[in-house]
Amino acid sequence: MASPGYIRNSAQDAARFRARAAFGFLCVALAIGGLGAWYFRLQVLEHSDYARKSQANRIKQRPEVPARGLIYDRKGRVLADNVPAYRLDVVPSEAGDVDATVASLAKIIALTPDDIQRFNDARHATRSFLPVTLRLKITDEEAARFAVDRWKYPGVELVPYLTRRYPYGDLFAHVIGYVGRVDKRDLEKLGGDTAVYTHTGKSGLERYYDAQLRGRIGYEQIETNVDGRIIDRVGRIPARPGTDLRLSIDADLQRAATLAFGDLTGSVVAVDPRTGEVLAMVSVPSFDPNLFVNGISHADYRALTEDPAKPLFNRNVLGGVAPGSTLKPLFALAALDSGKRTPEDRIFASGEFHIPGQKRGYRDAARGEGWTDMRKSIGDSVNTYYYKLSLDMGIDLIDRYMDKYGFGKPTGIDLAGESGGILPSPEWKRTHARSQGSWYLGDTVISAIGQGFWKVTPLQLAQGVGALANGGLLRPPHLVKETRADFDKPWTMVPQPTPRRITDSAEHLQVVREGMMRVVHGPGGTARNISGGLTYHIAAKTGTAQVISRRGNVSLNPRMLPMHLRHRALFVAYAPAEAPTIAVAVVVEGGGFGASTAAPIARKVLDAWLLGKMPDDPAAAAGQAAAAASLPDDDAPPAAAPVATPPAVTP
Repeated sequence: MASPGYIRNSAQDAARFRARAAFGFLCVALAIGGLGAWYFRLQVLEHSDYARKSQANRIKQRPEVPARGLIYDRKGRVLADNVPAYRLDVVPSEAGDVDATVASLAKIIALTPDDIQRFNDARHATRSFLPVTLRLKITDEEAARFAVDRWKYPGVELVPYLTRRYPYGDLFAHVIGYVGRVDKRDLEKLGGDTAVYTHTGKSGLERYYDAQLRGRIGYEQIETNVDGRIIDRVGRIPARPGTDLRLSIDADLQRAATLAFGDLTGSVVAVDPRTGEVLAMVSVPSFDPNLFVNGISHADYRALTEDPAKPLFNRNVLGGVAPGSTLKPLFALAALDSGKRTPEDRIFASGEFHIPGQKRGYRDAARGEGWTDMRKSIGDSVNTYYYKLSLDMGIDLIDRYMDKYGFGKPTGIDLAGESGGILPSPEWKRTHARSQGSWYLGDTVISAIGQGFWKVTPLQLAQGVGALANGGLLRPPHLVKETRADFDKPWTMVPQPTPRRITDSAEHLQVVREGMMRVVHGPGGTARNISGGLTYHIAAKTGTAQVISRRGNVSLNPRMLPMHLRHRALFVAYAPAEAPTIAVAVVVEGGGFGASTAAPIARKVLDAWLLGKMPDDPAAAAGQAAAAASLPDDDAPPAAAPVATPPAVTP
């Protein structure tokens, strides 16, 4: 029974119901409209974006690292090539917890702390969707273990690749250099997507021509299933292989020069004076560049860096030595061109020279050479002739001509880090050797025999003697002769710098060249010991760079000194003297005097190039060089010696 105080209003109830129904309908309509709008946004407005994301889940872009360019010698023999291997790559964006993944992988694949550090450096400098190498040169056993557990490691892949190889081992280490693993500094240099490269040039030609040798990255689009396995290859932008290099170096001559040193330490450069092409460049001892390609062990690296003979040091472009008497032919040319001397001008070489007004004597060989003209001064290496010449020229004129001959600055060879050496001058001394006082006349006197503050590289000496050989053109030395963009493309000659003329007088050059001929073929020549059995003529100059000085009347037997205190032996030459095709510069550390050790090495190099005669094995080569030590040291640095008496009548 209805409550007596409540009367139901049907009209109000109907209106309330209609309002609630309308509100419910509106809510449903709004929900459907919102869903439709959302669907419209997905299917129409943002279709391309979501389609791209969907495609990215199925289609992946995988970079292709190009094959590194090959390096050949002048005859087409491969000096640096690529061999197949496997590496382990990780794509950070697909690997989930990268650190946990790496820790798990370390249980089935040997990973060193260096491997992990390099990987972390690379992934932090690389886009997360690009692969980063964790380990190179995976062994077959490691590859098999990974294949079993492959499903556990999304974003991790075993990738075939080409690794660098140097078939000649240590023979070309200082020329070609080596590639090594990309490190943090390399990533900054490479930048961007190029960080997918695993290796880059670290030294030598590999470093200098790295941009050309490494080529251009390509990309492959692949379709994968939910397990990440490749089911189709959708598209591809092929990688462009690196540029091949053909060098001017001859592998046979390089081997001959190395054998000629035996167990000695030093360097030799051989160039073609007609072109500036480097025919051989040897620095001994050397090292095996293959050790560095995939990461050198700490033990091997420590052994190389702690070796007192410095096998990693390229003596030809980095090592500065006093040139000694090897500069005398160039000083003679400067004297002739400047008008300070004529070929017939003579001095009486008494064995000792005094600066006017000074008591100190600058001594020559153990005997006076008597009356000496320019040709004899070169052939017999008469120091007193050049003491007087240096004072007559003065240091400013000397500096001007020696700069013209290429000293005190890099030659410009296509190798990184070349030293320019030291061309001594008053300005240089004020800047770099202020503690040793101002420039003295004594500094000028000894500069003409390549002592004092002088520092040159063997490469500079080879360039200088090459200019004497070719008629007066200073040709910058170079290593790369031709390049090739692809295996089926023709070789292209590399343009070379324009040579610079150092003299306009063929007559002056001829005088100097005649003096250099006397070094080997003259009766008093300082390198006459290598003339036996010669079938061609050599123009040359011996030299000795002091490591310790001899003062007063103290006489030292250099063969009784420890190796590191012995003088450095030098020798420069070209042949055949009448029409030169090769010029060489040899430096032997601890070799004593130029004639005794450096000259026999040069003779072997010249024989190999001109006659095709290879030196014997290293032991025999060292023995032959040592046998020459019994010869007179006519090119010795200034020493205490009796002074010859001038004749009563001037001839």
